[in-house]
Amino acid sequence: MRIASLLPSATDLLFDLGLGSSVVAVSHSCDHPGAAGLPVLTRSIVNPDAPQVEIDRAVSEAVQAGRALYQVDGELLDHLAPDLVVTQGVCEVCAVTPGTLETAVRYLPGCLPATQVLSLEGRTFAGILDDLRALARATGVLERGEALARTMQERWENIQPAPGALRVLTLEWVAPPFFGGHWVPEQVERAGGVNVLGQAGSDSGRTSWEEVAALDPDVIVVMCCGYGLRANVEFALTLRNGPELRAVREGQLWAVDANALFSRPALGTVRGAEVLADLLRGQAREGESVQVP
Repeated sequence: MRIASLLPSATDLLFDLGLGSSVVAVSHSCDHPGAAGLPVLTRSIVNPDAPQVEIDRAVSEAVQAGRALYQVDGELLDHLAPDLVVTQGVCEVCAVTPGTLETAVRYLPGCLPATQVLSLEGRTFAGILDDLRALARATGVLERGEALARTMQERWENIQPAPGALRVLTLEWVAPPFFGGHWVPEQVERAGGVNVLGQAGSDSGRTSWEEVAALDPDVIVVMCCGYGLRANVEFALTLRNGPELRAVREGQLWAVDANALFSRPALGTVRGAEVLADLLRGQAREGESVQVP
């Protein structure tokens, strides 16, 4: 089977299922080591290296105008002739949606005539495991997928929550501030924290520093979507010169590797909850979390 993955979480899941050799193309955001050198099918219309304020403005303007944030190389996709294309319907800001894919091939007669398109929809931890099973079913390795899902469920349930029920704010963006949604509130609760903004299964959302100050969280975790640990440390450092927040003043400002552990609906979310549990105990994990002074 020839598989084209249009989002990083799908690529991660495919390699977890042992299907890396079947992946023939990926998105520009796919950073799994096994995908290095594969043809790239997508590009973003937004400059990812721009300041966060400019990225937020560009995304907001595109969404309001009804413009897709990503473009798909339909001709290359047609040339590669995959048996399966994996996309997503969770967040139009994060990756290619089925609508964007449809637009890309609309004017290519005969493109993808026998190709299956699978849209992953997981918005909770249970939904992520359902996506894993759906991907395993579509690729003919359902038994392998079921076994992996059971293993990850057991690992999730065996996470030892930190004591103290600290009140936690997760930030998926800092300029302007956005709180974490989807599976992130579940990760916080599983780790032993009390999530102060955002609900499991619901979208991430915009907040204000005034609201953050009023909530007065015990711990703030910076996990800006699309970035690793080093970049999130830099984003967290900007909060030291921002509004007066008790968590920052008391040294309870943390940064984490969002790409690997929090931003993607993939199996890394289990590891993310484990990292959060250690973080709430005051313990950093090298390469995954840092307490920002």
